[in-house]
Amino acid sequence: MTFVQLIECRTSRLDEMNRLMDDWIEQTKGKRTATHALVGKDRSDAAHIVEVVEFPSYEEAMRNSNLPETDRIFQEMVALCDEMPTFTDLDVVRDERLAEDTVRRFFEELQTAGELAPLNNLLNEDIHSHDPVNPQDTIGLDNARAEYRMWRAAFDFTFTVEDVLAQGDRACARWTWNATHKGDFLGIGSTGRQVTMTGMTLFRFGDDGKIAEMWWQHDQLGLMQQLGALDELEQ
Repeated sequence: MTFVQLIECRTSRLDEMNRLMDDWIEQTKGKRTATHALVGKDRSDAAHIVEVVEFPSYEEAMRNSNLPETDRIFQEMVALCDEMPTFTDLDVVRDERLAEDTVRRFFEELQTAGELAPLNNLLNEDIHSHDPVNPQDTIGLDNARAEYRMWRAAFDFTFTVEDVLAQGDRACARWTWNATHKGDFLGIGSTGRQVTMTGMTLFRFGDDGKIAEMWWQHDQLGLMQQLGALDELEQ
């Protein structure tokens, strides 16, 4: 179970504390078990500093605490504080990764049979889509939906989202696409062939939490080969 430690202190020497944390990061390379750390300053009380440190488990947090470097840095941190820091140990009972959820719902909507969903709950009205296969970027929700309808008319397909990594206003998905060719695609009539394609898509989110921009990378050359479009060139 993911474990989070909440550390609160009061200090007017935040710059020195930041340098101290940089020293700790440098000295514990390859040994520390923390996976994410965030430091915040109270907007209503500039001396009130809160640090949130995430670990894979409570046991990993304890292993991190027992490092000699951690103990030394803690003693130096106490000297920079106006009073003794307080620690709150938290077992994470709910972890909502909103960007990842939006990305997964987007791929789910693309593959859902029937009429294509409006997608306006996932995509910004001014969505900007980059795909090296297209001579021009696709701009606007209506144009994006038209492009998705083209793919849906040509293939019955499913996405398997292998990984989603999110940071800040960006998320990246690695996916596998499996499909049956059922209709015209770039001048190639229905072949009934089973085809597959791998790719990655980078997403940028707007202030409203919707997808504002995306960059596609996929093996369309391999797809065309599977459809037989390169057979004559290979002979």
